[in-house]
Amino acid sequence: MKSTEEHRMTMTPEDATRFASNLDRLVSAVEEILLGKNRVIRLAFTSLLSEGHLLLEDVPGTGKTSLARAMAQSVAGTSNRVQFTPDLLPGDITGVSVYDQRSGVFEFHPGPVFANIVLADEINRASPKTQSALLEVMEEGQITVDGQTHPVGRPFMVIATQNPVEQAGTYRLPEAQLDRFLMRTSIGYPDHASTIRILEGTDQRAHDHRVEARLDAAEIVEMAALARTVYVDPTINDYVSRLVDATRSATEVRLGVSVRGALSLVRAAKTHAAGRGRHYVVPDDVKALAEPVLAHRLILDPEAEFDGVTASNLIAQVLIETPPPSARQAG
Repeated sequence: MKSTEEHRMTMTPEDATRFASNLDRLVSAVEEILLGKNRVIRLAFTSLLSEGHLLLEDVPGTGKTSLARAMAQSVAGTSNRVQFTPDLLPGDITGVSVYDQRSGVFEFHPGPVFANIVLADEINRASPKTQSALLEVMEEGQITVDGQTHPVGRPFMVIATQNPVEQAGTYRLPEAQLDRFLMRTSIGYPDHASTIRILEGTDQRAHDHRVEARLDAAEIVEMAALARTVYVDPTINDYVSRLVDATRSATEVRLGVSVRGALSLVRAAKTHAAGRGRHYVVPDDVKALAEPVLAHRLILDPEAEFDGVTASNLIAQVLIETPPPSARQAG
């Protein structure tokens, strides 16, 4: 039996219904631009409302920039795109302090990271030093330049991309930075019907498409706070813990899922549940997000990789071998 305080801190069924309705409005708005990609759009908004970041592994031309721009427009927010290149410097992302001769003081000139949604395009093409410039802001929502801290505001989300095909001249993201991303997924090519609809609209440039704002930034911050109040039964936490332990003991894995990964899965599952109109998490919420939340956090044994084992396949196997709590237990 939960205490009165816990009841007050937990999302109500009415809150969950309102949350799901608002999320559907946002997804529908972006789907007008990114045709036939409902699941990817939902994952992106789940990341945003879980106050996390998204890593997209995709070939060029699949709509990554359109996704970031449309999401920002749907929440009446701002978006910036940074093309990562080998000569990009940390200050090109965070901003720099410039000396003003008239006032005799250094003035901070903010970089492109100061936006609600930041698209870090081909992040693995920049040097590790430049990649690490995003670590602080992704974790703490602020950047530090010359000893001065500058918050970037809320909501804030980094959508980073990397091309899984062209690896020449790239710098592999370190595990510490991969762990900062709540999810990893891909947009992929549109299906036949969506491709036909896209071709029928070739008289209009992609940049001319605009999404009508469905919510404002303050409402997104409120939804994110509301998602944190979704109820998680102890058996769900036990289930997540057993899944994570299974990744660490698997013979094909050199390094399993971290504690941050487990926390991320629970946080994302809360948002997923609310997006389905529920004020409590069920095992299916965990199952639905296990691959995009956990797979990129695994480091496989080289021999296993050589044998064709992938992180996604391993997570699927772990889900099969780890029994979820029954409805009776969760109750």
